[in-house]
Amino acid sequence: MEHVLGIGGLFLRAQDPDALSAWYRDALGLDGGEHGMWEQELGPTVIATFPADSDYFASREQKIMLNFRVRDLDAMLTQLRAAGADVADDVQDMDGVGRFGWVADPEGNRIELWQPA
Repeated sequence: MEHVLGIGGLFLRAQDPDALSAWYRDALGLDGGEHGMWEQELGPTVIATFPADSDYFASREQKIMLNFRVRDLDAMLTQLRAAGADVADDVQDMDGVGRFGWVADPEGNRIELWQPA
């Protein structure tokens, strides 16, 4: 049976695509160049489903949530706060899994940041 090899892309609708692309580049370091081709580091990717009434995404209108692996969650959250990003106050620790924090992009999409254990 054939199977997928990895995530080939993430596509977001935006009121201002250029500004949102610039935020992802400047705030998170996702510089994909002209065509958005960003090379990620090797590591785990989680595919999980949540109940329709879950509050995990912060807004029930948001259907998907991006999760990005980071090397140092505290440093990333500090950097985002310094840049004026909407960073959640809470950080979650999960034994054997890692630490999680959240930020909203300029269009209000909640993004999860994950420092694997």
